[in-house]
Amino acid sequence: MQNKGLIRVFAILFGLVSLYQLSFTYFTNQTEDKAAAFAEQKVPNSVEDYVDRRGEVERQYLDSIGNDPIALGITYNDAKDKELNKGLDLKGGMNAILEISVADILRGLSNNSTDPAFNQAIDQAAEAQKDSQNSFLDDFFDAFEAIPGDNKLASPDIFANTTLGEKINFNMTNAEVEPIIAQEIEGSINSAFEVLRNRIDKFGVTQPNIQRLDNQSRILIELPGATDIERVKFQLESTAQLEFYKTHYASQVAPYLLEVNTVLKDIVAPAEEQETTATVDSTDTDDSIEDLLASEEDSISPAAQNNPLFEVFSFNPAIQQYAQAPIVGYAQVKDTATINGYLGKPEIVRLRPQELRFAKFRWGITEGESDVVPLYALMSDRSGSAAMDGDVVQDSRQQYTQAGQPSVGIDFEGQGPGQWAKLTGEVASEGNAIAIVLDGTVYSAATAKAEIKNGATEISGSFTVAEAQDLANVLKAGKLPASAKIISYDVVGPSLGQEAINSGLMSFVIALLLVLVWMVFYYGKAGLFADVALAVNILFIFGILAGLGAVLTLPGIAGIVLTIGMSVDANVLIFERIKEEIAKGKSQKDAIKDGFNNALSSILDANITTFLTALILFLFGTGPIQGFATTLMIGIGTSLFTAIFVTRLFIDGYGKNGKSLAFSTGATKNLFTNFNRDFLAKRKVAYIISGVLIIISLISLFTNSLDQGVDFVGGRNYTVRFEAPVNATEVENKLIAELESAQAKTYGEANQLKITTKYRIDEEASEVDDDIQQKLYAALKSYLPADLTLAQFVKGGSTEEKVGILEYNKVGPTIADDIKRDSFWAVLGSLVVVFLYILLRFRRWQFSLGAVVAVFHDVLIVLGIFSLTYKFMPFNMEIDQSFIAAILTVIGYSLNDTVVVFDRIREFMKEYGTDRKMGVIINQAINSTISRTLNTSMTTLIVLLAIFIFGGASIMGFMFALIVGVVVGTYSSIFIATPVMFDTIQKKALKPEKVEEEETVA
Repeated sequence: MQNKGLIRVFAILFGLVSLYQLSFTYFTNQTEDKAAAFAEQKVPNSVEDYVDRRGEVERQYLDSIGNDPIALGITYNDAKDKELNKGLDLKGGMNAILEISVADILRGLSNNSTDPAFNQAIDQAAEAQKDSQNSFLDDFFDAFEAIPGDNKLASPDIFANTTLGEKINFNMTNAEVEPIIAQEIEGSINSAFEVLRNRIDKFGVTQPNIQRLDNQSRILIELPGATDIERVKFQLESTAQLEFYKTHYASQVAPYLLEVNTVLKDIVAPAEEQETTATVDSTDTDDSIEDLLASEEDSISPAAQNNPLFEVFSFNPAIQQYAQAPIVGYAQVKDTATINGYLGKPEIVRLRPQELRFAKFRWGITEGESDVVPLYALMSDRSGSAAMDGDVVQDSRQQYTQAGQPSVGIDFEGQGPGQWAKLTGEVASEGNAIAIVLDGTVYSAATAKAEIKNGATEISGSFTVAEAQDLANVLKAGKLPASAKIISYDVVGPSLGQEAINSGLMSFVIALLLVLVWMVFYYGKAGLFADVALAVNILFIFGILAGLGAVLTLPGIAGIVLTIGMSVDANVLIFERIKEEIAKGKSQKDAIKDGFNNALSSILDANITTFLTALILFLFGTGPIQGFATTLMIGIGTSLFTAIFVTRLFIDGYGKNGKSLAFSTGATKNLFTNFNRDFLAKRKVAYIISGVLIIISLISLFTNSLDQGVDFVGGRNYTVRFEAPVNATEVENKLIAELESAQAKTYGEANQLKITTKYRIDEEASEVDDDIQQKLYAALKSYLPADLTLAQFVKGGSTEEKVGILEYNKVGPTIADDIKRDSFWAVLGSLVVVFLYILLRFRRWQFSLGAVVAVFHDVLIVLGIFSLTYKFMPFNMEIDQSFIAAILTVIGYSLNDTVVVFDRIREFMKEYGTDRKMGVIINQAINSTISRTLNTSMTTLIVLLAIFIFGGASIMGFMFALIVGVVVGTYSSIFIATPVMFDTIQKKALKPEKVEEEETVA
């Protein structure tokens, strides 16, 4: 091997750089351990919500020492920026996919056009999006063109308005307007992206990630350590539309609502008598609203029976003492939609008196743990305008009221101070209040005693410090150009993340030890050199991941561990070729040189095909799947370097003084020596066996189908842990009674379930998640500790007992369809790419056909086994994105194995093509590679079994698919791929082809 010195220097420098990159992770872990110990000392277990409080203390500690040197002059903040990032499944946290409403942007660009064709096109585009593969904008343009009539986007009633007047004129065609609108949409989404980035930068989590997805309007956000879904939703979904309204007096509204109730008696079917449970925190009165309304002295108390409105709504008891009170009444959160429906009925709207003609009814926020919200009536005009808009806000900050309660301070700019002075002056004289409204929700309604001229105000309410900080952050970052909704999210509790780390490390160590021992057992001292190269390979992989700023996930660890199993394949190929050369009588030096040179072609072809499938996986996958693909691609590259160069350095160095190096041990020396079987003679039997298996698989797929996960059909998943083992069927029946649609399966241990439901999956309201969690808690309460509250149940992953919800995720129907479509193209794309590569390398389409048939064979059998067994297997076998990653990995492995055999066939065709029949050549090639095939399969299976047993419940199904795939792939490379190639090629001696000599390593 030439340039040994250069390669040695490069390997040493590469190793040192990898150690340097990983040192930052070591330093940050040391510092964070100190922060955790400090927080544990400051906040004992007896403190309520001690886990969350400890987290806050840890963050404060790390913020305080962030710029202090922790080692070798490196600060914690610097080290944190360069550490090996852990994914959400290892660290805990949340990722979400947001969709910016293109429909809202279009309406804004058209100045909320009332043009019938425009609005019809938007509605049709929204409907088409459920099944369409186009963007919303493309569907909108198509729908607009299809509407009968001379409809022009450049109409003054649509886009040729004052907003876009400089870009669009009345004479432009639709084709000319479309690219301008597309550019405006792109600019608005970029603006939304920057607003969200500013919000997230202030969210208080380490190493947040935000990126645009391929879909035009979707944004991926990852927040390590964040598990409060409601807080995240507020930060991400708030459009930050701030408005200031004057309120109507509650006493003005009460008579109208009494009349509403009377009219509703004839409209709404009488409801069954039920106990009213709406209550209010007793901050203003010691009596409940119900008691006051039941009082004979209450002049506005409704009748006791058949009161559609007052069964779900109660008046503010303060109205009698304070007629100008801004709060009209109260209702439970779950009843607000019903009340909104009542008040929005046309016959109810027509009842409004003149002073309430343009009033807006808006709900406030809950106080503390209460689920009751207040109702306000806001003054407006015919156009629905507020008294003052929030566009004039200059700055916002979290502060405290005079009573020491958290609040949000706002400063105005431009015309804001003058508008604020005018508004406060009017309220001071009229005696009503100013309602501060954010995204349609009233946060506070304050009175004013006199005109305020300093251009500042304060939003107060029952805020926690975090809520006040979030509100100030949202206002300061600015408003979104359109509404945003979370269409998919995953939340992983920190305890589950720690368990994933532990199980991942255990599987990693066990798999590594097994492979190291096997290599020494099979190849003796040469195997020991391969082990050293493998250790160097692992160092390189982690060093590159840290240097690239990549994120290490549990599937990523699986990818590394799988790389360990597959990386020995290169050494196995080399050692087997060296043994062949020694058997020919060559000297050890020549045998080593020729062995490395002859193995190079097979190594490159096998690894390139696997790399191509990993690349497809990276391009089409998201989140953890990309993590798996990333580590697999990096592992393939480093494995090639260490096997070809590092192992060679050790072997050449050992033998340079004439030392003899055996490439086997006493137990393995004669294994597969003179092995000679007629594999092609068994191909008809193999065809029958495979045909039966494929038919059974297809029948099961059409009749039994597959257990499609929420990734593909939409829904919500919850991982729930109990104190003791539970019966999944019994729990499922209770869940169905609460949630209508539910499925419960044992997930890992017997005291842990994965619960799936499609209940209210099409609803986007933020209250839906709360409602489902409450129903989940109610259904499972009999299995939970008696003192476990709803809040503790929801945060089960962060409590010391670790009982409750450890992880949950939601996938909306629209994105589920997109994931399914992308997965299909990922599998199809990988097959096409590999077919073309093999065609290019082997110059005969029969080789490509044999490889692709074998891959289809393997995929169908894996799918069939999952279809046949998912109902009774003791682990999760859902078909989701991880399963698609497994299928693509099976494709890669199957091709890896097949290409090695094909490469030997090609070699023998060049050498014996004119002298031997094709069948003889093929059998000879399979026999000569059988040792490598079985050896690689054995080491890979050992690795996969280690991960399957010790890697944790979340990847057991993933590993099972790989195990089945390796077994089937090994079989198909010998009994399917090669026979298919043989049956489609000339069955006679072939003329040698003139091909370029393979590049060799001297």
